Amino acid sequence: MAFDDGLRSGEAHEIEPSGGGSLWAVVLAGGEGVRLRPLVRHLCGDERPKQFSPLLGTRTLLRHTLDRVGLLIPPERTVVVTLQAHARYLDREFGERPRPHIVSQPENRGTAAGILLAAQWIETRDPRAVMVCFPSDHLVLEEAAFMTHVAKVAGFVEREPQWIVLLGAKPSQPETEYGWIEPGARVGGTVQRPIYRIRSFREKPSKEVAEALLAGRGLWNTFVLAARATVLLAAGRACAPALYERLARLRSFTGSEHERWALRQAYALAPTVNFSRSILEACPQPLAVSTFAGDHVVRSRQSRASRERVDQTWPVNVAAGDVYGVRAGVCGQRKGSPMSSRPVNLKGEHDEHA
Repeated sequence: MAFDDGLRSGEAHEIEPSGGGSLWAVVLAGGEGVRLRPLVRHLCGDERPKQFSPLLGTRTLLRHTLDRVGLLIPPERTVVVTLQAHARYLDREFGERPRPHIVSQPENRGTAAGILLAAQWIETRDPRAVMVCFPSDHLVLEEAAFMTHVAKVAGFVEREPQWIVLLGAKPSQPETEYGWIEPGARVGGTVQRPIYRIRSFREKPSKEVAEALLAGRGLWNTFVLAARATVLLAAGRACAPALYERLARLRSFTGSEHERWALRQAYALAPTVNFSRSILEACPQPLAVSTFAGDHVVRSRQSRASRERVDQTWPVNVAAGDVYGVRAGVCGQRKGSPMSSRPVNLKGEHDEHA
């Protein structure tokens, strides 16, 4: 698999796996952003989900994500998983720009439904596809370096198709509200970008456990993951059979006039499944983690400590991941509201995004 590491802003670099498939991106943008709703309401004056809000600069969090993904994967191989209730925000987001594929869920059935529906959609069109899932609420300070790292992880998955590989971030504090990963033995990669088998997941550990993970080799789980679409579907079939079967029945309706009806029926009867807890922590497929060096990935969710300190005076002064003094954009500042000096921690948990 050939890839030029020299990613530059505005250029699309493509990976064509030697196995005959292509590299696809799945952007998870179906969350409601409940935790940040008061903040978004104050900033934007409405109830829009945080991924459709310009919390950092003039671009929405979703646009930040799509622009970053576009450094490596073009819109024609990008799938945005969202909710039908978010249609008006998507129309506003894209306007005349080239659109990625939009997969709209009738209702939220958890992260597993969003990922498996996208995997099935992609696998139907490209049976040997490698896909990378991205939450839509990350801020990445070194985007070209990050996407270069993603490409290397995708290359490992293309060569070793049985693996599901997650990206981990080096922790800076013993955060008890994040998901953690304990890495085990090295299974591949390079000296600069080693890939380790995952020994265990720790969701929202106690303070004592988080301190031990910080002192050891523990990593924050970014929920960015790469795998063959077929491998993710196999994991779903093994660990969430009721959900998998509901989605699998949609195949016979693909392209027909009854496709939207079938999707509504499938979601009406499907269980709500958390991808991390129900699939990743139980799946028979081997799991690995690759660490993106540096404190460059932050997330738009406040930790408990920062929520207790944050007031409603925006634009925000962000003190997380070395991001400071970022002014709000399109939604604008309420007249007369002073610049807050209180920190908002953007790092956060992953399971509200699909």
